[in-house]
Amino acid sequence: MTYVTMLVPKPKRKRFNAIRSFTSSGAFIVGPAVGGTLILLSSVHITLWINAILFIFAAILLTLLPDKETIDKNSIPKLTFKQVVSDFTIVIEFISKNRYVSYIYIGFILIMLFSYAMDAQEVVFTQQVIGLSEVEYSLLISITGIGSVTGAAILSVFSNKFSLRHMIVIGIIMTTVGYIIYAFSWSFYSIAIGFIILGFFNVYLNAGVTTFYQNNIPTDLMGRVTSIFQLFQNGFQVLFILAIGITADIIPLRTTIIVSSLAMFVTSLIFSIAVFMPRKKGIYQE
Repeated sequence: MTYVTMLVPKPKRKRFNAIRSFTSSGAFIVGPAVGGTLILLSSVHITLWINAILFIFAAILLTLLPDKETIDKNSIPKLTFKQVVSDFTIVIEFISKNRYVSYIYIGFILIMLFSYAMDAQEVVFTQQVIGLSEVEYSLLISITGIGSVTGAAILSVFSNKFSLRHMIVIGIIMTTVGYIIYAFSWSFYSIAIGFIILGFFNVYLNAGVTTFYQNNIPTDLMGRVTSIFQLFQNGFQVLFILAIGITADIIPLRTTIIVSSLAMFVTSLIFSIAVFMPRKKGIYQE
């Protein structure tokens, strides 16, 4: 993310993130399809070799990217406990000086914890509670990908028509609505509607939050800030998934998913109010 922020000018970041979402979503659909076709036409070993060669080709392409770093690599300190403490101190100072930006990003992470926890129970919920087959579940994943591709394609074309705040708020509210539909689903078609909405608007959310993050975190601190945020995110994610799993053993899984989706919706509304605070409008300028 740090390199992309240095490489892409601020006015073009939103569109770039939209296009990147489009390519990532497209790969989510096209990749497995191409892989399955290659396995049918050749063998698993040949398919793996082709995949490895493409990875090497991608690495070669990365070497062609311009070097945007102005840091003297010899001056980079070694990774020691003292250095880790120093990085934590610098990040804490940044958070204290930029509380609104930090709280918005932390709020986004906390809301996403609900989605990670529900996603961890997805297979069990769809197959044991809803009663879908493995084929129907695989089809649902593809449908989600199609929703993501469609949303990313529209966003990549009309990204300049959407403000950053509207992208974030519409994205997070509608993604949560998708999870609520998923939680109350009773059939393949009802859950498919939730997955399409979820996939479609999740692209808007991720592109909006990524652009917001890139525009408000200095590039010289972005690596450290991102690493420490991800450290806490991963830790809380494990605890949250464990909590949802344990709760699902005590009460019915559907009840657990419904409560989680509704809690996610309430926190999303609070988050949206914070995003639309009039006096913070300047932070979202592009």
